[in-house]
Amino acid sequence: MKKIMIGAVTAAVVAAGAFGAVSANASAPAAETRAAVTADVSNRSLQQTTHLTIGAATKAAKAALDAAEKENQRVTVAVVDRNGNTIVTLRGDGAGPQSYESAEKKAYTAVSWNAPTSELTKRLEQAPNLKDIPGTLFLGGGVPVQVKGAPVAGIGVAGAPSGDLDEKFALAGVAALGR
Repeated sequence: MKKIMIGAVTAAVVAAGAFGAVSANASAPAAETRAAVTADVSNRSLQQTTHLTIGAATKAAKAALDAAEKENQRVTVAVVDRNGNTIVTLRGDGAGPQSYESAEKKAYTAVSWNAPTSELTKRLEQAPNLKDIPGTLFLGGGVPVQVKGAPVAGIGVAGAPSGDLDEKFALAGVAALGR
């Protein structure tokens, strides 16, 4: 019994020591962290990029959803970042189950090509294989958000009876950002 108790105490001490080491390493001094960041910023191999904040993405999504609701349309709005990662998705009351995924894919498609998806559907005539790219959806309703001509996000709307209406609502989201 003594050996078991000593073994348990030893294991607890070792675990506590390991936890303390992890805790100590996880809270590196701020000066060391700042020095590392400062050194990296001077590296010419790095680029600075512009991204929407969660607040801006939510503002855009809400503006698009409000525009649709004013016209009694039940839609879902998705905002993705430059890399196609979803920042926010708002599913309006009564929006169809397919609209959630469609909105995200339209937003992803718009930011990927830096063009409204309504324009991209026209490109399918010359390159029909574009529609086979995973995660994309070539239907009207997706628009890029641009800064100095470069895409920083995409807004996708799905659920209205036409892509033209979806795009109109997505553009309301862009307008809310002052772009």
